Amino acid sequence: MVMVETGQPPVPLVLERGYRNPTRPGLGLELLPFADLRRRLPGDEYRRVHRPDFHHLTLVRGGHGTAMVDFVDRPCRPGTLLHIRPGQVQRLPTAADGTPASLDATLVLFTPDFPPRLPATARVTDDPFGPAAWQLGAADHDRLGRAFAELAEEYGAYTADGEDSEISRELLRQLLAGVLLRMARLPGGPHGNDGANESDRSDRPDWSDDGSSQASAAAQEPYRLFQHELERSFTTLRQAHDYAARLGYSLKTLNRACRRATGHTAKQLVDARVTLEAKRLLAHTDLPVAAISHRLGFTEPTNFSKFFTREAGGTPGAFRADQR
Repeated sequence: MVMVETGQPPVPLVLERGYRNPTRPGLGLELLPFADLRRRLPGDEYRRVHRPDFHHLTLVRGGHGTAMVDFVDRPCRPGTLLHIRPGQVQRLPTAADGTPASLDATLVLFTPDFPPRLPATARVTDDPFGPAAWQLGAADHDRLGRAFAELAEEYGAYTADGEDSEISRELLRQLLAGVLLRMARLPGGPHGNDGANESDRSDRPDWSDDGSSQASAAAQEPYRLFQHELERSFTTLRQAHDYAARLGYSLKTLNRACRRATGHTAKQLVDARVTLEAKRLLAHTDLPVAAISHRLGFTEPTNFSKFFTREAGGTPGAFRADQR
């Protein structure tokens, strides 16, 4: 997949990346070795911060490095699984000296509309606060490694003009769904359980496991709908009762669903999402604070500064200076 710029960002601090598959045009999926990505991007461009509009999975078999996802460093070593979602900012894995890391890893890049829309896979792909990294135990690494290998084998055989191209495309979609379903079962995922894996949630609310894996589909539905609406409306809707009204639930029902899934109220999740976007804009653009305030729906920059200071523990200017 060639990472190409989709337009001019406000300033050249973060590269907005759009999906394009150079070898299989029109296919919303690409698999490639990490070494191929290193060769495609010049050193300076590799080290830049990227914001893709597609999903980016990396399964590491060997080597060491450090990636950055939404202001959190993610160590990469054998057994690491990374998941960057559309809209997240990332810096690709680098070695201790700042050069591109030498990893033995497989990358799976796919557009949001390529995998089948299953409830469990949607909870993996659509959750803006979902896990960004796991350190897999041996059994899970082996299972995911086999799933990646089967997906890679079918991808290598795919040709858009083949007699069975439609069957092959559908098989690729289903094999990708298999990968995502396995991710949904990892600790820290929507149906995770205890085990040897570790998922790092330090970049978002401290989710609690209060039995959501046993909740019925009906009980999970309000939170699933809230996730979609939050991602679409966080710059214009700030109050939890507005989300509840728009979705047709009582505030009590919405808060119960959010607490079951995350341990936090709807209002806390709204504020966390706005804070995350503010951090992205402060760290990776030179937009004035007043412009960021306006983009996030605040009527006055002073209101934004008070909000950010309360949520992030420091002023917008101080956060930007620390990141630079």
